[in-house]
Order: sequence, then structure tokens, then C-alpha cells
Amino acid sequence: MIAVLNASIFHARQRPRRNAFRYGAYYLAVPLTELSGGRPASLFSIDGTNLFSLHAKDYGCDAPRAWIENILAEWKLSEADGETVLVTMPRILGYVFNPVNFWFCLDRDGRLRAVLSEVNNTFGERHCYLSFRDDHATITPKDVLHTRKIFHVSPFMDVKGEYRFRFCYTPERTAIDIDLFDDEGLLLSTTLSGEFRPLTSMRLLRAVLLNPLLPFKVIALIHYQALRLYLKKIRYFRKPLPPPNTVSL
Repeated sequence: MIAVLNASIFHARQRPRRNAFRYGAYYLAVPLTELSGGRPASLFSIDGTNLFSLHAKDYGCDAPRAWIENILAEWKLSEADGETVLVTMPRILGYVFNPVNFWFCLDRDGRLRAVLSEVNNTFGERHCYLSFRDDHATITPKDVLHTRKIFHVSPFMDVKGEYRFRFCYTPERTAIDIDLFDDEGLLLSTTLSGEFRPLTSMRLLRAVLLNPLLPFKVIALIHYQALRLYLKKIRYFRKPLPPPNTVSL
């Protein structure tokens, strides 16, 4: 079942000058078994034109289900043999910019086994961080999953340090914590949380009324916060070449 997620998002940079902000956003949670061409609701289409839509090409592949299955097979995650749920912001009037999409990979009992965090920057580049436990056991909200930062996102932050992820995922709600640590300690905290509700046209209308033109708001917020960092005289870093591999741990 496709669901709507009304999410609260919080970012806080700790150094060299604190910069924090919070905003609301809405996402869709789409099981890959339902990510095929069609119109699940009157205002929402998959690979079609509508007020709200999803397009497979937005995720760097023509066949997302096969793409995810190949990644799981490559990293020998055979326990993730159930549904995969994509949590993403939809296109509105044909436009979207998703700073990060989350692919929750479950086992046959609905337990979380792996998460693919698909990060996009404003330069049109994409990189995926794959998270799972070393022992391949179920991911719980207490688990802290580490990965080295290798992808450029902000010109005001160097490509170094370590991300620490925490994931809570159930059919009713999700909570995601992403902390970035460098040699001096915690540098950046990001949280995303909210409750899932079944997709209906009325819920989509309510979401767009609460957050009109959300994709344009997201890209505007990115540039506005960049201006704030510039005015705070935060160091500027040139964009390096993207990592050679699409997926990293």
C-alpha cells in the first residue's frame, strides 16, 4: 500500500558557527511491488503526468526493483528477501528535487535488514550509502550504522568524516537520524520523522495546502541556507570529482 508521510525535518550545524532550522515536508512511501505505471490515486500517477507523480528515471534506473535486487545480491544481503519501500518526495507539476531518498529493504517478516540512502546534490550528481549490520541481523532503532563520507553535498562542508545512521521503520511511522562526525566531534545533525497514512487524493491535497510547491521550497531553502553560511563566513570548499562507485558502505 502506498502511503503519505507528513514529516518534520531538522538540521543543525554545530561548528564553526551554529546554524539550525526545521521545516515540514511530505513524502510518499511506495512499495516497489507497486512502483509500476498507473494511477494509484486520481491526483497521482507513476511514470505519467499528473499534479503528483513519480518517475523511475528520477532514481537513476529504468527498473528500480531490479536495481535494488542487484545491489542486495552484490553485497550478499540475502536476508533482505521481502519488500523494499521507497520513501521519496513526489514530483509536483512535473518538478522535484530530493536531497535524499531512502530505500527500506525488509525481510519476509517485514523486519528492516538494510537501508539504501540515495543522496543527490545540486550539481546533478548522485551517490548511495548502503547501511546494514555487520552480522546481517535485523536493524533496530538502537543500532548505529557507520559509513565514511565520500560524496560532496555542500560547498560549505569538506568531503571527510563519518556518517552515523539510526533508522526506525514500521508500517505506521519512521524516524531517521543522520549525524556527521569529523576529527573534532559532531559537526552536523539531521533528523526526519513522521507517521504514514494511506494514500488518498484528499491527503495529497491537504499536504500540498500545508506545503505549497514543496519541491521549489526545498531548493529555495538549500540556497537560502547557503547564503546564511556565506554571510557567517564559513569556509568554502570546491567540488571534487564524484566517487567512482555508485554505492558505498
